[in-house]
Amino acid sequence: MRINNILHYTEHHRYYIFRDFSLSSLDYKMLSLIYQPMIGAFAVALYQQLYHGIAEGQSGFSELEPQRKLFLGLGLEMNERSRKHLIEQASKLEAVGLLQTSRLGMPDNADVIYEYELSEPLSPTEFFRNMHLTMLLRDKIGKYAVIALRESFGANEPDELANAQLTKENISVPFYELFKLNMQSVDDELEQALTEVAPARQAAPRQQLETAGIAYGEIIMRFPRNSANRRFVEHLRSDNEQLAQVNYVAYKYSLSVVDICRLLDEDGIFDPNGDLMIDELQLRANQLYRQDKKREGDRQRVIARSQAAARSDEESEEPDEEFAVNEEFYLQVPSQLLGRCDIQQYNMLMRNEPHTRFLQRFFPGAVPEWIDRVFERIDLNYRLPAPVINVLIHYVIGANDAQRVTKAFLDAVASNMLMQQIDSFEKAVQYVREQAQVEQDKERRKEAVSSYSAAGARSGGRGSRSGGGTSRKPSIPIVQDGQPGAAVSADELEELRKLARKIDGK
Repeated sequence: MRINNILHYTEHHRYYIFRDFSLSSLDYKMLSLIYQPMIGAFAVALYQQLYHGIAEGQSGFSELEPQRKLFLGLGLEMNERSRKHLIEQASKLEAVGLLQTSRLGMPDNADVIYEYELSEPLSPTEFFRNMHLTMLLRDKIGKYAVIALRESFGANEPDELANAQLTKENISVPFYELFKLNMQSVDDELEQALTEVAPARQAAPRQQLETAGIAYGEIIMRFPRNSANRRFVEHLRSDNEQLAQVNYVAYKYSLSVVDICRLLDEDGIFDPNGDLMIDELQLRANQLYRQDKKREGDRQRVIARSQAAARSDEESEEPDEEFAVNEEFYLQVPSQLLGRCDIQQYNMLMRNEPHTRFLQRFFPGAVPEWIDRVFERIDLNYRLPAPVINVLIHYVIGANDAQRVTKAFLDAVASNMLMQQIDSFEKAVQYVREQAQVEQDKERRKEAVSSYSAAGARSGGRGSRSGGGTSRKPSIPIVQDGQPGAAVSADELEELRKLARKIDGK
C-alpha cells in the first residue's frame, strides 16, 4: 500500500470490501501453515477480519464503514503508529497476492474511500509452482520444512499402483452425449434476468508468474532423439511443476528454446529418478548467460570498429562543434603533459577530443593493448559519453599512480559513474573532485594515526602508556657495573669490624 502522507489514511476514512469466493478447509490450512510463516500472524488476522466483513456463504460487496472498525477489531489504538502498522500489514498481504487495495476519489468532495479486494489463497500445487513464493517460504522456515509441508498437503498414491505399469483410458461421458438441449426456443426473458442480477464486477485476475512461455511441444520437437535424457524430458509433458521451473529459468536468463534443449541434454541435470535438479540447471544457465553476454559485447565492439573504418574510408571527417569549458570546471594539467599545453588547452582537449586520441597523449608510443580494450568496452558496452571517458582517463592515468592503472580499478570507477548517472563533462568533473576530497580525508586520517602512534612510542617504551600518563612500574634504581668504589679509612674499617663481631655474638 503506497501512502505518501499518513494523514491520507486514518481511522476516519471509509472503506468497503469485495470478494467473490469462499474459504474452504484447505484454504484455512494454507493460510495457517504456508502464508502465516511468510507474512506473520497479524497480517493473516487482518485478512480474516476483511474476509468476515461479508457474511459467510455470500460474495460481493460489504457496507461502507469507517476504518475505525478495522482498528478496533485488531486491537489497535487510534494514532499514527497504528496507522503505519496497519499499512505495513496490508502491504504484506498485497505482496503475496492475497489483497489488492485501491483508493477511490469522490467527485462531490475531497474525501476518499478505500477498497479492499480479497483474493483466494493459492492451492498447494499453484503455490509450489510459483518460484518467488516458494523461495520466500524457504528463507523463512528452511528447505527441509518446505519439503515436509509440500508432502503434508498431498495424499500418496496407493503402494499397489505406485510402481505398476498401467494403461490409462478416459471413459468419461461428455455433456452433449447425455443431455440434449432445446435450441429452437430461446428464452429472452431468462437471459435478461440473468444479466440484470449478475454481479457488477468480477474479481481482478491474479498476477501470474513471469515465464518464458515455452511449451512442452517446442522442447520435445528440438530435443535429440538419441539423448540419454530423452526419457526424462518426455516426463515434462505430465509434470507441469517441472515445466514451470524450466520456463522460469529460461525467462530469468533470457534463454531460447535451443539453449534450454542444450542444457537439458547435459549430464547431471536430472537425478537417477528423473527429477529435474533446478539448482544445477540455474547454475549452468547462468554460465551460458554470462558467455552470451561476453560474446555480444565482443560482437558489438567488432561491428563498431568496422563501421568506424568504413565511415573514415567513405567520408571525409568534418570537424565537430567545439564546446567551451567554464573556468569553474577546469582540471589541473597532469605531470605527463606539463609544458605541452596550458590548463585551458588541456581542458578543451578533454572536453572535445575522442577518447582514443586523448588517451594517446599520455603515452610516448603506442597505447598498451589491454588499456585500449578496457576503454573500448567502456565506450561501446557501457555507453559512457566521450567527455566522461576523458575525465576518467584524467582521473586514473593522469594521476601517474601505477597502483591505479589496473583493469579492476578502471572497471570499478566506470561502473560507479554509471550507477551515479554521470552523463556530462560537468558531472564527471564534480565526481572527480569529490573522489579526490575523499582520498585526501583518508590520507589525513592515516597520517594522524601514524603520528599519534609515533608520539606514543617516543613517550613510552614498553612499559609506558601512549596517552601521556606515568608508567605503572615504579622507578627502581639499577646498580651500574664498572663504577669505582670510594676508599675506606682505617677508623671506618675498625668500626665495621666491631659491628660484624657484635652481630656474630663475639
